[in-house]
Amino acid sequence: MTLIKSISGIRGTIGGKPEEGLNPPAVVKFTAGYAAFLRSRFPGTARRVVVGRDARLSGEMVHSLVTGTLTGMGFDVVDIGMATTPTTELAVVAERAAGGLILTASHNPRQWNALKLLNERGEFLNAQEGQEVLQLAEAEDFTFAGIDALGKVIVDSRYKERHIESILKLEQVDREAIRAARFRVAIDCVNSVGGTVLPDLLYALGVKELFKLHCNPHGNFAHNPEPLPEHLTEISGLMTQARADVGFAVDPDVDRLAIVCENGQMFGEEYTLVAVADYILSHTPGATVSNLSSSRALRDVARRYGCSSYAAAVGEVNVVAKMKETGAVIGGEGNGGVIYPASHYGRDALVGIALFLTHLAKKKMTVSELRASYPSYFMSKQKIELTPEIDVDAILEKVKAKFAGHEITDIDGLKIDFPDRWVHLRKSNTEPIIRIYSEAPAKAEADALGSELIQIISSSL
Repeated sequence: MTLIKSISGIRGTIGGKPEEGLNPPAVVKFTAGYAAFLRSRFPGTARRVVVGRDARLSGEMVHSLVTGTLTGMGFDVVDIGMATTPTTELAVVAERAAGGLILTASHNPRQWNALKLLNERGEFLNAQEGQEVLQLAEAEDFTFAGIDALGKVIVDSRYKERHIESILKLEQVDREAIRAARFRVAIDCVNSVGGTVLPDLLYALGVKELFKLHCNPHGNFAHNPEPLPEHLTEISGLMTQARADVGFAVDPDVDRLAIVCENGQMFGEEYTLVAVADYILSHTPGATVSNLSSSRALRDVARRYGCSSYAAAVGEVNVVAKMKETGAVIGGEGNGGVIYPASHYGRDALVGIALFLTHLAKKKMTVSELRASYPSYFMSKQKIELTPEIDVDAILEKVKAKFAGHEITDIDGLKIDFPDRWVHLRKSNTEPIIRIYSEAPAKAEADALGSELIQIISSSL
């Protein structure tokens, strides 16, 4: 059993003793800590919190505990039911709520769940705010409301439709171009909430025909829910069988988007953001932002349009902060996460689908041809395991000194940029390892660069 308490929320497995997983006592404690945090931010004002969840088997149990705790703390709960993470983010703003809770463990397997915490802007809490919630929860520094101050639950099941309507109204979403292209689209929604919204969105956009895999939101994931190539073999096979033009796969809470080419090949999760950015920059020039571990292809595309590209520390909240600082018109992460400020500041696979289909329709080419039009890079993801007593920061400083003659970025671990490749080292927040991401023009070169850094680190131990 596992319970991980971090600034981005509380996640864990279901079952075991009270402190061994995300079990009822832990759910109540951390929800109450979050409510106490909101109360301190909005004293004496109307208290309203939005709650949405994905289709996990534990969802109803966790949902009951969360809504009961929030009302017990004196907050009114706007219960939007089964909803995507971006839908919940939009609902927080629409409801003028103090915050929001998303009950999802994102791409984690079925035995996991999590409490993801939002601020009043529908964005994830920053590091300082998250730490405050953890401290309040651990100290049990909260007081439940008396009988006359209990909150109530307001059920509102209309936010799926509102989210779709907001996407259709985006200036750069061209429904007529999509309809004229008569796309045949395959989708894999891993038996979670995406199955309730992707079909409605795609039909509203005007696709000709839809081929659905795992769209029944019962929470028994048909395969590993992280949308990586090795988990998407079924939709890959479906593409040629159905003669589909494009395939889309999402994770259980629909904030990550993987694209499949018409020939069954993966477009590449790193290139979801690259393609969407290409389209947006062609109409709205401006800055782009991704995290340090994302592909250099985004920078290359931005330069085609004479635009700047910035890197942020890993984590959606850090990318959003950098986007606001630079006034970026598009941003996100190389895991298939697209953040489009014209919609909202959150990763949104639904917005990504609408923009990608518009781009594809206007380009009048196949998905594989579109992919071939972008700079080709290959990424390697490795790690080196360490004993807990090893000083990871000291090791990174030694590596930094060794490569002092190269471009160094140290806002999040250590990234070393070479003329045609890069490597990023960062320590894990949850286990004694160093993650090593490297990118180069060939897979063997990326692997070799990562292995070289592993050797250098090993020699320092």
